Amino acid sequence: MKQWYEKLFDNYGEKYDKEIFTQGTRGECDFIEKELNFDQSLKILDVGCGTGRHAIELTKRGYQITGIDLSDAQLKKAKEKAKANNLKIDFLRCDARNLPFDNQFDVAIMLCEGGFPLMETDEMNFEILKNVTKSLKKPAKFIFTTLNGLFPLYHSINDFHEGDHHEGAHYKSETFDLMSFRDYNITTFTDDDGHEYQLECNERYYVPCEITWMLKSLEYKNVEIYGAKIGAYSREDQLKTEDYEMLVIAEK
Repeated sequence: MKQWYEKLFDNYGEKYDKEIFTQGTRGECDFIEKELNFDQSLKILDVGCGTGRHAIELTKRGYQITGIDLSDAQLKKAKEKAKANNLKIDFLRCDARNLPFDNQFDVAIMLCEGGFPLMETDEMNFEILKNVTKSLKKPAKFIFTTLNGLFPLYHSINDFHEGDHHEGAHYKSETFDLMSFRDYNITTFTDDDGHEYQLECNERYYVPCEITWMLKSLEYKNVEIYGAKIGAYSREDQLKTEDYEMLVIAEK
């Protein structure tokens, strides 16, 4: 039986690229380039690459990227976009909980959640971090965004999503479980063929100390966490309770 995140991305490539949260690609890639000191010799793994927006933009800028995703439909769209731009990019269907790489990459990016923290259990989410880490050389850098567990303690998830006022998927939080830090919500979306669906979803929110502990247990020597604003990642953006997402930069 398919999980909700598999159903969501079955036929959603065109619509996904129009979502409000996918419009910050250039600014996000500006930040990544700066973090990498513009070193185009570095090999980058894009985890949960979706329709390839970051992989394509970084390849245009001269970087070598491998993009992995669980969704055939998202990967098909990524390959079509790469071809239209005359770019050669390795887009592979992989489960981030079981990656085939070992000490192959200098950098991993996992943006706009990229699979983490959508898995059914905390153990599965941790497997993603573990497998990405295994894929990296030493030294290496891991840059990702994830849901900020401080946000729902102080703010309404529904108010946040209702403030978007945009076409595309809509989220209605049913309950936020304080014991598991999972938000159980109903996501309503229209697929690329115009069919509307409702999915029962749940997403894990993490507090910063959990992320730090997990990454330190995977032997990252340095873990820094900031607020994550779409299209405008910055080390100047100190994490606040108002930040819906957080930006994690870890070095091993």
